[in-house]
Amino acid sequence: MSDYSCFDIIGPVMVGPSSSHTAGAVRLGRFARSLTDGMPTFVDIQLHGSFAETYKGHGTDLAIISGLLGMDTDDVRIKDAYQLAEEAGLNYTITRIDLGDEHHANTVRFIMKDKHGDEKTVTGCSVGGGKIKIIELDNFEVDIEGEYPTIIDTHLDQPGAINQITGILANHKVNIASMRVFRQVKRTVAYMVIETDEIVSQNVIDEMLDTGVVVDVKFINPF
Repeated sequence: MSDYSCFDIIGPVMVGPSSSHTAGAVRLGRFARSLTDGMPTFVDIQLHGSFAETYKGHGTDLAIISGLLGMDTDDVRIKDAYQLAEEAGLNYTITRIDLGDEHHANTVRFIMKDKHGDEKTVTGCSVGGGKIKIIELDNFEVDIEGEYPTIIDTHLDQPGAINQITGILANHKVNIASMRVFRQVKRTVAYMVIETDEIVSQNVIDEMLDTGVVVDVKFINPF
């Protein structure tokens, strides 16, 4: 049997009735925002399962929008998310979809555009106690929980690419807690998710981009 703390069961400090439908939803929105260049200008928020059925009653819509605005789970402004989104220029739609029985009941897919017009797709679920799992990025299957400082990069799938990236971390004394590589077709592009024990500076991120093998890289602080 797995070991759980009281915080895993009760959930984090939060505004709202449900750790799954509110706190987890805020964190999903914040994670999605962290993958765009600033706040997205438009988001299609696609809700599946229980999220789709009960989102208004549980405030899941308010929570997700609040996360996209960069709020935390205990922010008292969550109840004003619609108004704040309008003031911030965040345009969105909320769509109910069916992703199939293989997906968790509390799943949301974000299709986002940033200020440059670039599109990013993120799919994640709220698994209970305010915890989340990101399962898809731009059609790549991934497995990200957001509990550690996390680097997410898109790189050319070629020999030596991973060695260059991890070598930069070693040179900067950044310890890797876990690392996973995801790809669809060999020798095209791949996603790499690296969880670290330390916060990674912007200098390290810039050095990765300068390798020529990294197409895009984002660093996400745990929240």
